[in-house]
Amino acid sequence: MRQVSQVWTSSTTSSHITASEKARRVTLTSTKKTMRLYAYDAGQCDPKKCTARKLARFDLITLVNLLRKIPYTTLLLVPTAEKALSPADRAQAGSITVFDCSWKHFGPFEETLRRLKRKKRALPFLIAANPTNYGKPFILSSVEALAAALVILGEHEHARELLAKFKWGVEFLRLNEDLLLAYAAAQDSGDVIELQAQFMELRARKP
Repeated sequence: MRQVSQVWTSSTTSSHITASEKARRVTLTSTKKTMRLYAYDAGQCDPKKCTARKLARFDLITLVNLLRKIPYTTLLLVPTAEKALSPADRAQAGSITVFDCSWKHFGPFEETLRRLKRKKRALPFLIAANPTNYGKPFILSSVEALAAALVILGEHEHARELLAKFKWGVEFLRLNEDLLLAYAAAQDSGDVIELQAQFMELRARKP
């Protein structure tokens, strides 16, 4: 199961702070663990590989199998969201929900998700560390998506708790440390979009 983030474009930027400067401004000091975690289970997951179901077995997240059971005040992570997740979202929600399905069959959900009245957010540019998509941008597993969201919202230790259940979990943080710290220092979604553009440009320059 994968949480895939999409790329946004914006003609408006919120600051001229570089991505590296953003990263330096944030420490790994975590805020108190307060975010509740959910996963919408579309029933398409291989039980042996599904990171969401593994987290549920450890009582770290709650699975829901009906869209109407997704909490109304949650931040719903979906790739088609029009707004990027940012630290500003922390004050608006008390939980995060990942949409766990096979992205080869995501199409039929798009219209339903568009009409679903929840606070929908997309994750910015990040690199997958899961064995299936290692090194690929945006194609994150559900645990990677939840952990990334937690770091951006200030709950670093909470993110580590989830990733510790997977032998490759620490690698996700290693691959994305500068990106996550920079996003966590952003003021709002526009700031995150600007930082994402900088990171993608840097990646494109690499041989």
